[in-house]
Amino acid sequence: TMHVLHDLMLFFFLLCLGTKADGSEIVNGKKVPDGKMPYMVSVQNGKGHICGGFLYNEEFVITAAHCDVEKPSHVVLGSNNLNNNKTMRFKIKKCKHEDYTKTTSGNDIMLLQLTKKVKLSNKVEQIKLPESGTNVSPNTKCTVAGWGKTKSDGEQVKELQMVEVSVINLNQCRMVWKKYKGNIPNNVVCAGGYSVKQGFCQGDSGGPLVCGGMAVGIVSFNYKYNCNYPNLPNVYTDVSKYIDWINKTVKQKKCK
Repeated sequence: TMHVLHDLMLFFFLLCLGTKADGSEIVNGKKVPDGKMPYMVSVQNGKGHICGGFLYNEEFVITAAHCDVEKPSHVVLGSNNLNNNKTMRFKIKKCKHEDYTKTTSGNDIMLLQLTKKVKLSNKVEQIKLPESGTNVSPNTKCTVAGWGKTKSDGEQVKELQMVEVSVINLNQCRMVWKKYKGNIPNNVVCAGGYSVKQGFCQGDSGGPLVCGGMAVGIVSFNYKYNCNYPNLPNVYTDVSKYIDWINKTVKQKKCK
């Protein structure tokens, strides 16, 4: 049976062996230098980091709807090292997509409204979103980043890690998942975890799939949340299919 990322699953993926173009391996991905990816957000509850996210504007963060299970209460911005005492912490209100039920049914997107606006700087920046309905071409090289565990029973990392992944044709993705009795919902992008040993067996749920400087996907689910899975692509919410929803929600500012 296919397990998805919700209920009490820990929302972290194993950090896979990435492969650089020259063939050398980056075991456990590679560290993101501080100051790079200033749009990355750590979504937290009383116990600490639970999910990734990314800054949409001074008042809203985008993450995955399934992260709500862990009862997020605040977000941390401003540093790739969660131990850094210069991070900024903001309480949040939540706007989960109204049609979300479980990751495999899609609509795995949630906006977090900060209770006060963040001041943008070189340490805290928003990331561009694609235009509504844009499709990312298969084989596009993208990155995914997160503070997730580096192995299934490992410790969570405090320093942001990233890995490069390639976008996979959606029909091919559906076909491959079908072989393992898995369903792929609508409005998703598949990338990594197929024909390569890299993917978001790494970046946390809710983190962005970044292609050409834009956040085109949100980490949603993979197969049995383990890195030695059969050749199954990782699945991301397709941000371009939710632009209208994001705009409407941001305008209304009615998060609870």
